[in-house]
Amino acid sequence: MSLLEVDSLALSFGGVRALRDVSVNAEEGAITAIIGPNGAGKTSLFNAVSGFYRPQSGRVIFDGRDISRLQPPRRAALGLARTFQNIALFRGMTVLDNIKLGAHVHTRTGLFSALWYLGSARREEVRVREEIEQRVIDFLEIDHIRHHPVINLPYGLQKRVELARALAMRPRILMLDEPVAGMNREEKEDMARFILDVKEQWGVTVLMVEHDMGMVMDISDQVFVLNFGEVIAQGEPAVVQRDPEVIRAYLGADDSDSLRERFRGAGGAA
Repeated sequence: MSLLEVDSLALSFGGVRALRDVSVNAEEGAITAIIGPNGAGKTSLFNAVSGFYRPQSGRVIFDGRDISRLQPPRRAALGLARTFQNIALFRGMTVLDNIKLGAHVHTRTGLFSALWYLGSARREEVRVREEIEQRVIDFLEIDHIRHHPVINLPYGLQKRVELARALAMRPRILMLDEPVAGMNREEKEDMARFILDVKEQWGVTVLMVEHDMGMVMDISDQVFVLNFGEVIAQGEPAVVQRDPEVIRAYLGADDSDSLRERFRGAGGAA
């Protein structure tokens, strides 16, 4: 059963058509990957789903509800959490404070109580911190850096902190925009393990944009391929990598052996 359905989205910027009647779906409890060459429209699709872009036509349906007109904070409160292609953390704040911001969408303290840090605000702060420390920080194995400023962390750990902030939002669907971009092999393997555990242990549906084809083929349940803003193929990873349209989009020729080698290429997650 689909938790998220994108129905015939069309998105243009001036005379440039970024998305052309794109329809994708994310099955509940599965990892769905969106792949394609550079400029295919993958991040534009993510921005439309999360509410940062307003498509000219089409719908975004989450758990049977049309959320196409909802603002990003409303979508987040319903259970859509995401990370970004370029790390979007508050670099001067600590790891713990960055992660706590993710839980803000579920806080109930009123403005007056929060300003004066009254009893309800204090109790909620303690509850949020305990939940984050016991569930998110331990899960992602970052307890040793929780009081470190983000700016002092290596790139791979910053990506993990961004994932932690998204998990603190208690997502039903986790949208990951290039989660292993710029990582070394060991960091990629760790991130792939965390994503699989998010699905299997937390029961969270994952929608992922990623260029690392080894990782995509290893952990995805289904794959959608975009090219020039259109879906050109979809299905299980083994089926997609043999599709002639996918081969032409990536290589410009019918060379399935070369494409399979690229999908298995060094740097893919184990």
